[in-house]
Amino acid sequence: MNVNGGPEQGPIVILGGTAEARALASTLVGSGMSVVSSLAGRVSEPKLPAGEVRIGGFGGAAGLATWLESGRVAGVVDATHPFAERISASAVTAADAAGVPLLRLERPGWKEADGEAWTWAESLEDAARMVEGPGRRVFLTTGRQGLAAFARVTTSSFLIRCVDPPEPPLPPRAEVLLDRGPYTVGGELELMRAHRIDLLVTKDSGGTMTAAKLEAARRLGVPVIVVRRPSRPDAPTVETVDDAVRWVRSLRPAATELNEHDEQQETRTHAQP
Repeated sequence: MNVNGGPEQGPIVILGGTAEARALASTLVGSGMSVVSSLAGRVSEPKLPAGEVRIGGFGGAAGLATWLESGRVAGVVDATHPFAERISASAVTAADAAGVPLLRLERPGWKEADGEAWTWAESLEDAARMVEGPGRRVFLTTGRQGLAAFARVTTSSFLIRCVDPPEPPLPPRAEVLLDRGPYTVGGELELMRAHRIDLLVTKDSGGTMTAAKLEAARRLGVPVIVVRRPSRPDAPTVETVDDAVRWVRSLRPAATELNEHDEQQETRTHAQP
């Protein structure tokens, strides 16, 4: 691990490859901070954030704790996907064991618009039970993890969209569409019409990159099943990248003040004739 500035100024570790994680890494690296982003490696060609990148697991909470200690990490921001509950649980346990401050950066979940009434499922298995019905054409956008929950649904046809090819078992009547967001409402309308979709199943991932399908479903009158987010261990949590940046800077006020002083000096220099 590349640790700049000695023990007092160890790196900030960002867990996750979400859009929020990349935005946070870009902001922190741009302000001169040492950042290590850790990606799980589940996507074959991930969008890489600014700064140093580590890909792969840690061997559980104990392995992560050892890694945090050995790198003299200044703080951890868990910016993983809202459904990556295992790494979030490991992060809380590991940060506590290593004595490293931790913050959860979690985007807000989606909310129904006025007049909408989504059906909420407690799990993928719960959603699979709701899907059963002859002749149904289901747009399944829950990602390639957990598709086995729908493998026994034989009465419905599925359009499964994910970034990388899914592994079996899959539903017997399934078409796989490999694609990566962000998506547009127009594109989602065209796709759902072309496949005669009459049911949308998704996770409450939140964010804007994949929200267009919900608006398309609303316009087409297509019912929506949304899988609720899993519970997570208690941890300090913010919803925006700006709030996460403020938290990181609060961990190292001396470095922040120095950066601000340098920025002010540079501004005055450029302002001179």
